[in-house]
Amino acid sequence: MDALIGARVSVRQRVGERAGRPLYSDSVGDLTHSDDGLVVHTRRGPVRIDPDAVVAVRAVPPAVPKRASLAAVAALETLCADAWPALVDEQLGAWRLRAADGFTGRANAALAIGDPGMPVPAALDAVRAFAARAGIGPRVQASIDSPWDRAVQRAGWVLDVAHAAGSESAVMVADLDVLAAQPVPLPVELPLRPSDDWFGSPPSSAARHVLDPGGTPTTAFALVRDPDAGVVGRMRACVVADHLHVSVLEVEPAARGRGLGTGLMAAAATWGREQGARWAVLQVALHNTRARALYTRLGMVTHHQYRYLVPESE
Repeated sequence: MDALIGARVSVRQRVGERAGRPLYSDSVGDLTHSDDGLVVHTRRGPVRIDPDAVVAVRAVPPAVPKRASLAAVAALETLCADAWPALVDEQLGAWRLRAADGFTGRANAALAIGDPGMPVPAALDAVRAFAARAGIGPRVQASIDSPWDRAVQRAGWVLDVAHAAGSESAVMVADLDVLAAQPVPLPVELPLRPSDDWFGSPPSSAARHVLDPGGTPTTAFALVRDPDAGVVGRMRACVVADHLHVSVLEVEPAARGRGLGTGLMAAAATWGREQGARWAVLQVALHNTRARALYTRLGMVTHHQYRYLVPESE
């Protein structure tokens, strides 16, 4: 049993007898060890395991993740958009037309999360017109395999492979209690306004607006300082409703491997709980495998994925 701790298992244990015949109970879930002994975390809740009563145990494949509903995707995308406010944000039915002088894909894409109130080809004409007025290229952000993703592609829009930061991203979530339990190797500062050394170099007015909207929503700008090397890590943490939105997690290359990224996440999670948040959410490019591996180790899971689409001719 000890060799399977941390794995997803199927356990059969004897729980009694009836009319002289043994009774068994089967449990499937992740096997962990706590002060109370071995526990299998099933979909219905934790089940305590008595090793002496176990008659069979085996590792089983991970559960097939349950696909998030369109409503859940729309709610989380709306929350993330509010946490990363564009300079211009106009409604087009349930779509949001956003522009921020080209600073990041998220703040310069039409967020397609529902009915735009008109046929999709007409909505895409409106996206083009908005982009032209804002001086940016037309771009749509749509949840992968959603009706809007398929409709925009049917209209001839294609994956924005030229977007260097990543044309496809995962939206990952976690319980803040899980993140807050991680170690913090160096003290983390969490001021509510960014300092010059948080930015590193002077930001554009659009970048400053997106990153530091001025108190609403509540935002902290985490910094880690090394006594010998100065600032070695930073992160932005923003509370919207009951979620902590995490972004701009950076650790200096020379300081990597010391758990500073984990410490930043843990400190931000503790701060987020103090602000009333319960969950963490972040957006990470699929090609950023290093960051995704870190978040997975910390207990974050993928809620859904999205992509950027642009007109094929552009």
